[in-house]
Amino acid sequence: MEKGDSLTALTRSQVDRLVARSGDLKSELVAFAQNPRFARRLDARLDEAADRLGFLDEATAVETIDHFALQYRLPDGSTVVERFVAQRRPPLPQDERAMLLGWRDVVEGIFEIQGLDRSTAILHNLLDDLVYRVHSNMGHRALGKLRKGMFVAARIVPVHPDTDAWLISGDLTTYSPGDGPELAQVAAQTLAVHPQLLRRNPEMLRQAWQMQAEARADFIELFGTDLLVLDPGQAQLRLRDYHRHRQDKALAELDDEAASRARDGGPSPDELSSLPEDLLDADTVAVICDATEGICYYGDFGRLDALFADPALARDRTHLAQLRQYLNDDSVSPMVIRRLVQRHPANADAVFRALLRKPAFTWERDGEELLRRRKKNHFVHEPLPSITPVGARLADLLRAQRRHRR
Repeated sequence: MEKGDSLTALTRSQVDRLVARSGDLKSELVAFAQNPRFARRLDARLDEAADRLGFLDEATAVETIDHFALQYRLPDGSTVVERFVAQRRPPLPQDERAMLLGWRDVVEGIFEIQGLDRSTAILHNLLDDLVYRVHSNMGHRALGKLRKGMFVAARIVPVHPDTDAWLISGDLTTYSPGDGPELAQVAAQTLAVHPQLLRRNPEMLRQAWQMQAEARADFIELFGTDLLVLDPGQAQLRLRDYHRHRQDKALAELDDEAASRARDGGPSPDELSSLPEDLLDADTVAVICDATEGICYYGDFGRLDALFADPALARDRTHLAQLRQYLNDDSVSPMVIRRLVQRHPANADAVFRALLRKPAFTWERDGEELLRRRKKNHFVHEPLPSITPVGARLADLLRAQRRHRR
């Protein structure tokens, strides 16, 4: 897919004028972000970056200030760039106001350079599999060091919401073509941690949901259920069976040459079936293959399942303590609590009355409000698939990286 191959509402001369103007406005914005009124918050962001790396180099400082100016949310929910546009005197013309506010839509990516001319670079983002036509407000000087086939890590922003042209925001970090396989591994890890990057590419998002539905159907086909409660050792054996089943099914659909490449390039069922280390000492592990959240694992689920099966166990405070931990731990999805209720609907009221010490509590009336209050962060954004597909180019680079490691 391509993003940035044509301009829409603005003419090319208007875009060129905005690109030329963007340099001065960006300098004003950065100076505004470094105003003493924001110093405490900006210094905290810079200290965090330094602690994360062990030092603060110029490139990291530039990136941190850029993120602070465009994306950091101030206590009232606004961003620094929104404050700048509102307070700037004299007021900016409408097209320049729209340009700066459009800069909140940042794309951070690992890009392969597909083409160059004096004023633009054609960049293919390995993360979202989209192509961007990117300008620099420093002109040929900034793009002169780039060559087709190289890779860059960069932040880009739209020139204006009514164009498909983009601007470099901050520094470019360049890499040679030979660095592609290693960068692909970084890209794959980034996608796994930040599946929200798929939102920019609706086709990849659709593909991800389809892949997740197929994976769940295979889980249910193999085990007859989408929820297993096992000890950690048995859970890993069942997961290995599942991933081998998935792998065998996928290889059966390929020709011999493609199947050989797939075996060579992908992780083994043993690698895929390893549980997180903190679950290995749990009494039981729930392996849930949920329609929305995909495969996830929860330790000591069996104790809670027993509590909901027999609310009299609430007299044993360890059972209630486990439920309270699930309810208060933000890493535990509301889905897990709902699953316990769905497995034992007749007993949910008694369990929560004992936990909350509220004799009038009913799950039907009060349950969702309880989850929204205790697990606010899970209700902020629309759900995303847990499976993140990769584009063809990223897949090729990942196979090259795995072959090199072996």
